[in-house]
Amino acid sequence: MRREQTDMNVPRPLSLVAELTYRCPLHCVYCSNPLAMGSPSDELTTDEWSETFQQAAGSGTIHLHLTGGEPLARHDLVDLVAAARGAGLYINMITSGVGLSEEKLSQLVKAGLDHIQLSLQDVEESEANRFAGTRAHAHKLNVAEFIRNSGIAFTVNVVVHRQNLDRLEAMIVLAESLGPQRIEIAHVQYYGWALQNRDHLLPTRKQVTDSITMLKNAEQRLRGRVHLQYVLPDYYAAYPKTCVGGWGRQLALINPKGQVLPCHAAAIIPGMHFDSIRQKPFAWIWENSEAMNRFRGIDWMKEPCRSCERKELDFGGCRCQAFQLSGDATMADPVCHKSPQHDALVHLTDQTPDHSSAMVYRIQSVD
Repeated sequence: MRREQTDMNVPRPLSLVAELTYRCPLHCVYCSNPLAMGSPSDELTTDEWSETFQQAAGSGTIHLHLTGGEPLARHDLVDLVAAARGAGLYINMITSGVGLSEEKLSQLVKAGLDHIQLSLQDVEESEANRFAGTRAHAHKLNVAEFIRNSGIAFTVNVVVHRQNLDRLEAMIVLAESLGPQRIEIAHVQYYGWALQNRDHLLPTRKQVTDSITMLKNAEQRLRGRVHLQYVLPDYYAAYPKTCVGGWGRQLALINPKGQVLPCHAAAIIPGMHFDSIRQKPFAWIWENSEAMNRFRGIDWMKEPCRSCERKELDFGGCRCQAFQLSGDATMADPVCHKSPQHDALVHLTDQTPDHSSAMVYRIQSVD
């Protein structure tokens, strides 16, 4: 039974992102995992995750997103899906597909898996494998076939950046051929390893402009058959996005060792403390923890956000991005044209990226 919200001023946590592990067979140049990752021995156990799912559902959570790293690196994944189904959650798994067999998928579906999001790095196999840091492209295409045949809800995530955006039209055609109900065009977000490789990955203004025209045409062509979702990349927007629906308003993320965060990158902000599900109940952390309340709502804002007519639409934008681009997490997201740092961001996007050094790959293999 779902618990009634005790504090009506605190919205329900509609979605829970469960980072089951940081282990992954891929070494993507834009990986959002932390630069320094903990040991697999510190990961929450099957029982700890199962109890967490029950607690989250009791707090009003509806959607569960199983991710990592690669969730398939967890040998207890079927048991975790069954536990989430027992808690009454809608279960989505975000995966590279590496480690997924037809038999494994059948087990996951029987356990209660509702939806799979499969990542696609490029249309050209050699380039896709280069960006992933391993040979995975051909396997992904095979995996897509038995995902489609399983009847489970299916999304293809097409990850785009400077080095593949010119092939976007062909990537959409490939994604369409895999038979999903939904295609998501996901621009690289510049955190973690992606920030390390930003000079190589940040698209040009012309690439972005051309891609928007092409996406609108593709959306029209696919209408009624495949839902195409895309957003303008942050660095080129006039207004910031409502990051994760607003800090501490819709989504909670739990990392592999049990810390509860408002988003995947929040740990980069200095001075933040994140309570652990191992020490305190999920409901208490969501409603009362320092981290969840730090930028919740609008009371923390200073100008120009405080007097902005959009302050309860975008909540000042992304706090992590504000910190990375301005050095201060309380500043307006520099993506916003009202931000004092916006001109510096425009300069960054207009300058020619430096390709003098090699891209940095995340190094950590599945045990």
